[in-house]
Amino acid sequence: MTRLFLCDTTISVSSASQCGFIGCFECCIKCLGGVPYASLVATILCFSGVALFCGCGHVALTGTVSILEQHFSTTASDHALLSEVIQLMQYVIYGIASFFFLYGIILLAEGFYTTSAVKELHGEFKTTACGRCISGMFVFLTYVLGVAWLGVFGFSAVPVFMFYNIWSTCEVIKSLQTNMTVPGDQICVDIRQYGIIPWNAVPGKACGPILENICNTNEFYMSYHLFIVACAGAGATVIALIHFLMILSSNWAYLKDASKMQAYQDIKAKEEQELQDIQSRSKEQLNSYT
Repeated sequence: MTRLFLCDTTISVSSASQCGFIGCFECCIKCLGGVPYASLVATILCFSGVALFCGCGHVALTGTVSILEQHFSTTASDHALLSEVIQLMQYVIYGIASFFFLYGIILLAEGFYTTSAVKELHGEFKTTACGRCISGMFVFLTYVLGVAWLGVFGFSAVPVFMFYNIWSTCEVIKSLQTNMTVPGDQICVDIRQYGIIPWNAVPGKACGPILENICNTNEFYMSYHLFIVACAGAGATVIALIHFLMILSSNWAYLKDASKMQAYQDIKAKEEQELQDIQSRSKEQLNSYT
């Protein structure tokens, strides 16, 4: 009898612990199901792209100013306007980084609260006209930011193009020195033709070995590759905003359908309540007659 009792007790304890494990597992599955993975991926991509663009762009702009001052514009007054513009762009980069950090968190929170799994966890929620208006405002704002970042992406490709031209010219000079066909002194790069410094800037251009030495400097190498990474970061931000736009449009459609379903359920509940009132009054009248 004792063995049977101990065996039954053991089975009941293990069954209880197994049930508790299953309950915890189901709870974890529900919690994981409540995570808006699409919004999470878009947020990570947006943060990464903005961080690459802002960080690499800031350092690359500083290196560009150093290259211009040392090799293409020795007079400070010639590139004073360019230095002010670059300094202003660096401050704008600070603002962009702060704004998108906050905006990405807001969009991620909006994704959490419009996920259907959250509705199952916390019960029915009522969608108001204000909530749908805010969701629509996010759609419009994200669309505007996406168009703006397309312009930023195109603008960030300009310094990559300029540095690539300089680097390719240096490669041509190296190949000519190897083949000994044409002297490298005849091949030059004139920065003034890009419009970033005035035509009276001295020297304004670099030729032959001087240009090759510029390409071998650490500032040129770092600035060139940082501009490439910044351009890639701007492209990643554009992709993230397009991803956000699709998510927000889907969430807005979900809220719109939920509001219609809510109105239908309210009308249905009102009709059922009226029917119950009619039935209860008829029963009371029948009881009074009997």
